[in-house]
Amino acid sequence: MDFSVKRDGAEEQIVDLFTATFTASEGADEGDLIGSLVSNLLGNTPQNDIYVFTAVDEGEMIGGAIFSRLTYADDPRSVFILSPMAVATDRHGQGIGQALLKYALAVLRDNGVDVAITYGDPAFYGKVGFLPLDEDTAAAPLPLSFPEGWIGQSLTDEPLIPLKGNCTCVAALNEPAIW
Repeated sequence: MDFSVKRDGAEEQIVDLFTATFTASEGADEGDLIGSLVSNLLGNTPQNDIYVFTAVDEGEMIGGAIFSRLTYADDPRSVFILSPMAVATDRHGQGIGQALLKYALAVLRDNGVDVAITYGDPAFYGKVGFLPLDEDTAAAPLPLSFPEGWIGQSLTDEPLIPLKGNCTCVAALNEPAIW
């Protein structure tokens, strides 16, 4: 299995992976929503505001994790949010998601990212170091429908201290239906 942090020429495969995975787990409407989100992220997010990580096994795209920039108005730290992430349905339970996330977090750390945040299952993401956040520690860019899923971690040797100021996300994530 190969992990990479590039996407050139693989955009269609990436969108297809996310659409199929979310359709299988959440239904066609969610699959379409997430597929459109991924297409929008890949096509409209400035290069310095996005990291696209993939897992490929024997030429098949089996995992993807997209991190995009969060900006806190009064905080100089570099913050990225994981949204969305997918592992091919027939490959669940094989450790691919955790391995992909460990790779991604190491690359982010090596590239000077200070904080990683996500909005998902604390039990799953807790296995790779994500901890619960509250709005005083890290404001979300939009209202959260599932506040328990707001989790993050410091990627530096320092503990995560509260992020200062209002939060904004990239345009593709600035959609209430996602939150």
